[in-house]
Amino acid sequence: MNMNVEKAGQGSPEGGDLFRVLSYLEECTNELEATVDLHDPNPVFRMALHAIKRHLEGKVMTPTSLIAASNVPYATANRRLREMIEAGLIDQRPRTRSGKRFSMHPSEKLLNQWTQMSRQVRNLAATYFSDQSSREETHDYYYGGSYMTGRTIPPIQALSEPLKLAGGMRVLVHGDPTFMVMENFKRQFEQVIGTQIHQRAFSIDRLRAEALRNAERTFSRYDIIALDLPWIGEFAEKDILMPLDEIMDMTRLDPADFHTAGWKAIHWGGRPYGVPAQTTPELLLYRRDLLTAAGLEPPATTGQLLDAARELHAPRKGLYGMAFNGARGTALGHTVLMTMADFGQPVLDLPVTSRGFDTDTLAARDYCATIDTERGLMAAEYLVELLQYAPPQTLSMSWYERMRAYSEGHVAMAYGYTLLAPYFELNPSSPAHGQTGYLPHPSGPGMANVAPIGGYAMGIPANLAPERAAAAVEALRVFTSPEAQKLYVQSGSRTSPRYSVGADAEVRRASPIFEAVDAMSWRDELQFWPRPPIPEITGIVQICGEEFHDMLRGRISPRAALSQAQERADTLIANPE
Repeated sequence: MNMNVEKAGQGSPEGGDLFRVLSYLEECTNELEATVDLHDPNPVFRMALHAIKRHLEGKVMTPTSLIAASNVPYATANRRLREMIEAGLIDQRPRTRSGKRFSMHPSEKLLNQWTQMSRQVRNLAATYFSDQSSREETHDYYYGGSYMTGRTIPPIQALSEPLKLAGGMRVLVHGDPTFMVMENFKRQFEQVIGTQIHQRAFSIDRLRAEALRNAERTFSRYDIIALDLPWIGEFAEKDILMPLDEIMDMTRLDPADFHTAGWKAIHWGGRPYGVPAQTTPELLLYRRDLLTAAGLEPPATTGQLLDAARELHAPRKGLYGMAFNGARGTALGHTVLMTMADFGQPVLDLPVTSRGFDTDTLAARDYCATIDTERGLMAAEYLVELLQYAPPQTLSMSWYERMRAYSEGHVAMAYGYTLLAPYFELNPSSPAHGQTGYLPHPSGPGMANVAPIGGYAMGIPANLAPERAAAAVEALRVFTSPEAQKLYVQSGSRTSPRYSVGADAEVRRASPIFEAVDAMSWRDELQFWPRPPIPEITGIVQICGEEFHDMLRGRISPRAALSQAQERADTLIANPE
């Protein structure tokens, strides 16, 4: 299930506002110094500019390269460089065991100062060089909104001390756009943590299999592993992951900054076993232009969705009403659980709360499957009807296939993870480019709208060699930090587990997804109970994906599919591995 990230529109951090402003200031400085004969170069400004640009590019800086960038004599530049170090603007990091050679890095203080200046330069440029309407729009954007919306996250900062790991940092991830950013910008991340990064990426099923194999080894082959959020319970119960509160101060992660559903999803028995790396809800994606042309409102209920799919379904014109995961097994199984949630039916007998359903006591293992119910039947019959307006290849369609169908203009609506929105958001030739609206799943009769949470967490293997644990914790913090998350977005990702990232001005300009998802989180529409993280969840998903596939192929009735899935799920829960 690996994705060609380049085709998905993977960008560069050099597209960020800070880099553009730095380049602009550099050119202005060059012009000023070349034009005014009596103008003296500003070595501190020049070295600061050079330091930040090299940091953003992930390139090594030495004292010699900084001095060379100053445009003043060596002795003057060396003196000014020492002053910058003493003032806390430049950090030195040892490059050798002797400590006699250093690499140079912009400090957090310098990065924050330049981030603020970058914002002011943009405002001044808008004030003096834009027309009146543009100036008003800029002023409203920065000063008319909330404080959170106006904040800008600075670039990721290099660690003050390089991580000491024999053989470098070893990471196991899922082959999706967000994790591929780490691979594409590996050099920059290596500069940040001070050691090499070796990354392996697998499809979802192979990722789980490799994590299980790794747990059988005496010592883990990986320092950090990624896992699908529903696997938390299984990985905790099987001692695959280390409880993070045993080896790190959790407050360093700023738990309140994570979307509530994503943060709760990484806990089992009240203990955290990972850090959210992606919060990617499955949403209803719809073509605004097609719905408007047909005089339709965006659907908020399953009945409205069926009506819209029926109205927009035009196979002779190569357009189908709706796309969803229909491939046998894992793909369709996820669709089944999320569709049941649309009708207010969790797959387990979870206690009802004011916010949906309670998952806090799952570690007690006192639960049973709830598939064969009246609301389960409503969900099954809904999928049968929805299939009438889906593409003919739906029963072999999984995550990427449904997104490709939507991005190529073959379907008017689709269930889809924000993770894969780059397929059309970063592809100007896509008919869906700039024409896509985002909503939580339309709900069944009398039910609340839900945006089921997907995505991945990053954790530390329980069998990691003890001497590697401290470095793994530090790298985990870096990879999931707001600064790293912003880099992922600037490089094409459309997921973020943190409120601060979704509120960042540059991130908001990158995609409407972030504002939409944050709003859903504040309304408690982001929920992870549709796929509760119990140890048996992978098996239950597989069971539903098999029985409902037979149903959609017409081999068995909806009631038979529910009954057989219920019986198999009961057996699975009663006989855990």
